[in-house]
Amino acid sequence: MSDASTPQPLPAAEPDGHAIEQHGSSGHGRADRPATLAGVLGVLGIVYGDIGTSPLYALKTTVTIVNERQVGAGEVLGILSLVFWSLILIVTLKYVLLVLRADNGGEGGVLALMALAQRLTPGSRAAAVLGMVGIFGACLFFGDGVITPAISVLSAIEGLEVSIPRASEVVLPLSLIIIVLLFSLQYRGTRTVSRIFGPVMVIWFATIAILGVIEIVQYPGVLLALSPIHAVLFIAHHGWLAFVALGAVVLSVTGAEALYADMGHFGRKPIQLAWLGFVLPALVLNYFGQGALLIAHPSAIANPFFLLGPPWLRIPLVVISTLASIIASQAGISGAYSVTRQMMQLGYLPRMKVNHTSSTDEGQIYVPQVNRALAVGVVILMLAFRSSDALGAAYGIAVTGTFMCTCALAMVVFPRLFGWSWWASVAVFGFFFVIDAVFFAANALKLPQGGWVPLMLAIVLAVLMTTWKRGRALMLRRWKRDSLPLDSFLARLPQSRIIRVPGMAVFLTATPDYVPASLLHNLKHNKVLHERVLFVTIVNIDSPEAAPDERVSVEELAPGIHRVVLRYGFMESPNLPRSLELTRAHGIAFDGMQASYFLNREVLVRASVPKMPLWRLSIFLLMARNAVPATEFFRIPSDRVVELGVRVAV
Repeated sequence: MSDASTPQPLPAAEPDGHAIEQHGSSGHGRADRPATLAGVLGVLGIVYGDIGTSPLYALKTTVTIVNERQVGAGEVLGILSLVFWSLILIVTLKYVLLVLRADNGGEGGVLALMALAQRLTPGSRAAAVLGMVGIFGACLFFGDGVITPAISVLSAIEGLEVSIPRASEVVLPLSLIIIVLLFSLQYRGTRTVSRIFGPVMVIWFATIAILGVIEIVQYPGVLLALSPIHAVLFIAHHGWLAFVALGAVVLSVTGAEALYADMGHFGRKPIQLAWLGFVLPALVLNYFGQGALLIAHPSAIANPFFLLGPPWLRIPLVVISTLASIIASQAGISGAYSVTRQMMQLGYLPRMKVNHTSSTDEGQIYVPQVNRALAVGVVILMLAFRSSDALGAAYGIAVTGTFMCTCALAMVVFPRLFGWSWWASVAVFGFFFVIDAVFFAANALKLPQGGWVPLMLAIVLAVLMTTWKRGRALMLRRWKRDSLPLDSFLARLPQSRIIRVPGMAVFLTATPDYVPASLLHNLKHNKVLHERVLFVTIVNIDSPEAAPDERVSVEELAPGIHRVVLRYGFMESPNLPRSLELTRAHGIAFDGMQASYFLNREVLVRASVPKMPLWRLSIFLLMARNAVPATEFFRIPSDRVVELGVRVAV
């Protein structure tokens, strides 16, 4: 068990569910997979959908903020320089070259980085702060996941207005139809569709690069924006307006966190190769092409991306941009499923139903409750904001907030993991943190216009998660106080008159040193004990997956009575019967068709003196009542389960 002073993730299960153990190593095998063609195509289709569709709205939104009537060459060069150096500093240097090095057993993302940071600072108060940083970053990620489908699809369909001015009336209805179809098909999984993601994004990036080159050739002077001098001059000349514009410039780097979060699926090298060799050049060429068009034709501010193409290409461009936007949305939706499973496994959310949509890929999952919540959230946002420009105000807060959380965690991890000096780590990641903080502050100005949406969503989710964590801790403390020590029970067992009956009984318990309440209730009502008894504790480790040799450990406590510990990583979904079959290698004749599973059915009530404020206690009780049953979460056959009721006051 973990050090009690360390803020540990709490059991996602009932009392007969999880205990938590913090261990594991930062293995780099999966992260260092070679960059194959298939891997690079997969990266293009999954990882770069979000940032790859940013040219649809990023430059347009920024230029509109600066000057709605007349766009001067100086303003365009300054904005382009800000966009270019944001891509270089935030995406290339910070994420691609630095943060991608910090994998947790091959996995990336703010939660994996949080677990790694906590493991490297055991038993310290700093670990509590690091935990909150990681949780809030994950909550902001959910806000990003709601906004990405809305803004991406809207911005793509708005391209119809360039060729068909009257199409403005159908933009919102058509976008809503696409979103509803997208979410309604999630239950089928993405395995089949994802095969075309890579080729579609190759066509997308090649198209936007070519369109950019054509315009740059006509006005090569736009390449002067590669110099940071123009960014400095723009800020010096426009002052406060430039600071406001930074809130839109950050739209060009949305999706940067996906490079890190999806490292476990593809490895570090394919992500780096795809970015440096293809995605970054394509994005820069397109942004500079839009800038060249704006300098030559200021009226193109209406929609510089779609006006890059000739009239005959604009409708096909709408089609491919819509496909790219759907891919970007799919990446965000799938990411929300993965983060939800991680939060459940780490003990910050109650159990939810997780459907596996692939028989071969463990990462292909579908979470119905999350899917419904995301769908409702996206539809509400689209109806409320009605355009991609308006949604831009809500987008930046979630993105920049996650950037800051990642920076803070990396600042702790790099000295301990890579031997950096603290001064070097603070200097490097402090520099990036300042940049992220400036972007965050610029977006904070848009709080009244919609920036409050992702921030409020993150706060609400953080309250729910911390409430669940606190409630589970109180329940676990109550069980330990009221339970019988296992050693005392085993010592009295030989002298007792308990009747042993044929068969195997499996008792789930989060407190392996105490007798499960379900066993005591079984003895009280049935007055028998099976000949073979397994006390099973499910332990979540802070690595993505448990190694095969550490999945199961068995200890004989008494004749016919064994303690079994099953370990799962935060990227895994427990399958109790399948895992218990591994006990055969330890001399236990486990037969899944003969075993009976004894579980507690808790009835939670308010204690006479609640340990939590009543409002938080009400939230906890509501979350507990809506948790998926243990039988479904652990994939236990329902016809092999015996549930015994117990009343628990919290």
